[in-house]
Amino acid sequence: MPTRNDAALWAGLFKISPDSSQTLQAQIRQAIVSAILDRQIAPSMPLPSCRILAEKLGVARGTVVLAFQQLVDQGFLIARERRGHFVNPEVLAAPPRPPRQTARGVARIDWKARRQVVASDMPEAPKNDDWMQSSYPFVYGQFDPTLFPTAEWRECNRMALAVLEIRNWAADMVDRDDPLLIEQIQARLLPRRGIFANPDEIIITLGAQHALYMLSTLLMRRGARVAMENPGFADARSIFRLAGAETLPVPVDGEGMKVGAIPPEADFVFVTPSHHCPTMVPLSRARRETLLAQAEENDWVVIEDDYDSQLAEETPQEALKGLDHTGRVIYVGSMSKTLAPGLRIGYIVAPAELVAELRALRRFMLRHPPANNQRAVALFLSLGHHDALVRRLSAAFEERRKELLTALRLHMPDWQAADVPGGISIWLKGPPGTDTTALARAAKARGVLIEPGARFFDGPERPSPYMRLGISSIALHHIEPGIRELAAAAARRSEAA
Repeated sequence: MPTRNDAALWAGLFKISPDSSQTLQAQIRQAIVSAILDRQIAPSMPLPSCRILAEKLGVARGTVVLAFQQLVDQGFLIARERRGHFVNPEVLAAPPRPPRQTARGVARIDWKARRQVVASDMPEAPKNDDWMQSSYPFVYGQFDPTLFPTAEWRECNRMALAVLEIRNWAADMVDRDDPLLIEQIQARLLPRRGIFANPDEIIITLGAQHALYMLSTLLMRRGARVAMENPGFADARSIFRLAGAETLPVPVDGEGMKVGAIPPEADFVFVTPSHHCPTMVPLSRARRETLLAQAEENDWVVIEDDYDSQLAEETPQEALKGLDHTGRVIYVGSMSKTLAPGLRIGYIVAPAELVAELRALRRFMLRHPPANNQRAVALFLSLGHHDALVRRLSAAFEERRKELLTALRLHMPDWQAADVPGGISIWLKGPPGTDTTALARAAKARGVLIEPGARFFDGPERPSPYMRLGISSIALHHIEPGIRELAAAAARRSEAA
């Protein structure tokens, strides 16, 4: 156990970093709590004084004082007059945390053999943990910190933390959602997509993928057949397969999914009509009408993922749900692409009877998404911040899209780029023999992050000549030099082949 004057040991317990996203005070509190729960500080041993610890850590004494005081208020420390701060013995009365390493001799369990679903065997999502450190991050689905509405989001969170607001969201809502958020989605978001729904026809989810997981769990029996675009949304395909469903690939062309190629024996149709994932091609009006007619004729349930539809467009098509008069279309929406992917706010619009069943299911999964986040998003919508953000993002992303297409024509003229207005990515096809998985590795060494296209296809599509370039997180002035580096990587690989 460290003693009061053992400076080296105390310094080892209190590791803080000015580069951490946490405040210095929070880091000090975390270090002390971790040391207490790991039984590294004896209850009879006083902690260093605030002055000494501040000197050792190179922080202001007031920072340590505030950290100690909060830990006293939380019951981790007790302050003894003229003696200092000590660990609260009541905390140490609880069972210690389990050891970080398995004790020798303990039998290992083969969890893989015991699993009932094969989640870890499904295709992995792209791992771009270091995209912010990359010089040229052409990654999809991430946000641009320079465009994030930091002041407006902070305002809404401060408002959500007011005493009266806390009383609105702090209680267990069981299976309900924030009524203000439901109202704002109903009034602000859905009418832009041509959808008019009652409050009992809307449920909040932890993003679009949570929505798809709930729908597959509730509706898809083992052996159910889901027709979906090929190429298409890889994680949706995996979610349906985890539910025991069979996916039926349907080809895509310049008008979106080839509706006439959907097998009549399908039970469900999953479609991204606003902007097809990943080519960004919208489903034509004629095919939308054909899909709805065939759905009624063949008794299909249509799951519409309104992928990449949040940005403003000059002539947007209304959602498939807006054309549906039979109740067969289940609409899945998300705010990830406009506000932030880490917020995880999505929603489902469906007949009230189905939404009631989804609420019952969600209660057993997580009861409801965090109510404080729901209220903050509701305030963000109600104050007009989201509308202003959409206008700002739409203008910025359209400028980036045009810059990207210009750079591709200049530096990679032998690549075919889909020029589709709107959205936050561009789909590319390389020359014959191109392997974009290998190209991605070579490009990463030059600071360029891209997304190979193989994962979007149902079946063996390797090597794949396709890739997706995202524009949401890369600055405008980095696009041309990034494509120049990507072209150099592609040329070097071509020469090596």
